[in-house]
Amino acid sequence: MDYYSKQINRLVAQLSSLPGIGSKSAQRLAFHILNMPQENVEALSDALLEARRNVRYCSMCYTLTDDTLCPICKREDRDHRTIMVVENSRDLAAYEKTGKYEGVYHVLHGSISPMLGIGPGDIRLKELLKRLQSDVDEVIIATNSSLEGETTAMYVSKLIKPTGIKVTRIASGVPVGGDLEYIDEVTLLRALEGRREL
Repeated sequence: MDYYSKQINRLVAQLSSLPGIGSKSAQRLAFHILNMPQENVEALSDALLEARRNVRYCSMCYTLTDDTLCPICKREDRDHRTIMVVENSRDLAAYEKTGKYEGVYHVLHGSISPMLGIGPGDIRLKELLKRLQSDVDEVIIATNSSLEGETTAMYVSKLIKPTGIKVTRIASGVPVGGDLEYIDEVTLLRALEGRREL
């Protein structure tokens, strides 16, 4: 039995198709949108349409941008000789929030996952290798600590090492506020291996 009209059901269905939005959240969002002033709904609609039309990949690092080059690649004060390889644009944003990394990025848009049928040709590795033909000193691999992220890190490392470019991997270990008894063995081992002198 339908509780809502056809238009409301359609709106709820569209919202619930978004990742992380269940049917209850979709209903809340739908009713919130329906109660918004008309001009706010139009602004939201315009923002969605314009972003979909105009956002594309940066021609250098392949993050999402609305220009040929993203704001990071455009900056001359960034260290263009150090490239951090990340899985997606959200990972790039996470590192940028630290305010400590001064190099540039390369976004793979995924990770190697044979079980899901994602191979090296399905992510932006060719573009990375092309970038490495310019003057690059170091590639920092900052993929996730998942099986897919580790597989991707090993594959990228094997591709780059013959070029003579320094390849490093981000450290992983015990999170701040984490209790050791609840941390898995692989994370504890990485924390031990990545220890440094105080």
